[in-house]
Amino acid sequence: MTDLFSSSAHPLIPPTQEADRLAWLRLLRSRRVGISTFYKLMSEHGSAQECLHHLPEIARAAGIDQYTVCPNDVAERELQLGQKYNAHLICRGAPDYPALLNDLPDAPPLFWARGDLTLFNRPSLSIVGARNASSLGMRTARFLATELGEQGYVITSGLARGIDTAAHGASLGTGTIAVLGGGLDVPYPTENTQLMRSIWEQGMLLSEQPFGTQPKARHFPIRNRIISGLSRAIIVIEAAAKSGSLITARNALDQGRDVFAVPGHPFDARASGCNMMIRDGATLIRHAADVIEALAPLSDTPPVSEPPQPQPEPKRSLRDTAKLHTTLLNQLSPTPVSEDQVIRDLGISAAQAGSLFIDMEIEGHIQRMPGGLIALAAKH
Repeated sequence: MTDLFSSSAHPLIPPTQEADRLAWLRLLRSRRVGISTFYKLMSEHGSAQECLHHLPEIARAAGIDQYTVCPNDVAERELQLGQKYNAHLICRGAPDYPALLNDLPDAPPLFWARGDLTLFNRPSLSIVGARNASSLGMRTARFLATELGEQGYVITSGLARGIDTAAHGASLGTGTIAVLGGGLDVPYPTENTQLMRSIWEQGMLLSEQPFGTQPKARHFPIRNRIISGLSRAIIVIEAAAKSGSLITARNALDQGRDVFAVPGHPFDARASGCNMMIRDGATLIRHAADVIEALAPLSDTPPVSEPPQPQPEPKRSLRDTAKLHTTLLNQLSPTPVSEDQVIRDLGISAAQAGSLFIDMEIEGHIQRMPGGLIALAAKH
């Protein structure tokens, strides 16, 4: 359908009346109307109401019979759900639309946001990375999110397991934005339900999808362009050679954003993408001071301190020894880390850890080193 439209001089005028907002929503939710088609239609016809009027005719010319636009009651129901969840429908061109998103060639015509909209007025940095992150990767994400938040940056991520979760949790008090792959009312992953609720209360949730949408694989690459688009730069921690985090990094490069990467052990597959990015020109960072130094300074930005010592993690319930072994292996990488930190991450006592480490070392799964360090055995 996108080839049927000729260019014209109609400017994009954001909706100001409820009827106009409803028409925008109906147009974008109509079958086969993607972002590119939305903008072409608006350029051709000037208003969403006119686009809806001509859309069946355009579809017939494209060989699609019995085409119907999104029903009025479907769009009205979505607006009602927005009111129910105290969410805001942000349309492109409106005063509250984030300025940085206008740089995107496929900027969202509209999206839902709930929470603190003033976060759009502050500079943002994205932190993304592996879902199966190691203990070291999680601590790095928490350190960076904490320090950068203290320097005035909003932390934007995708609410996925691992690095995203750590970054959001550490920046709740200073400002965080979660860009979702599904609807604003759909917690995903389910273990982040409480975190999602906390972000709604203290930060901001954002989604292009209708309420009730269960996220699918195809939604996440689309979601990733907004994560990078909202930010001055993107920080990647523990990304495999083929991962969604690298898609976000490529989006950032295409959008003219800076890309930073935390290096990892060359034998750790979770760090292969980051190491590859550094090889190809991404800026290597170790802590927040490296990020601040590489970016144009913010006004009245205080000096950055060295990374603080990690705080103990809350204790978790462990169902059985087998699950504990699996959890430990997922926490470790070939890079040595402190046994004390791993104990805190696992939420177990020193006595439990001593027995666990001995068993795992004898079985050849881990290796213990001088100075109270522990790492994943080479064969892993």
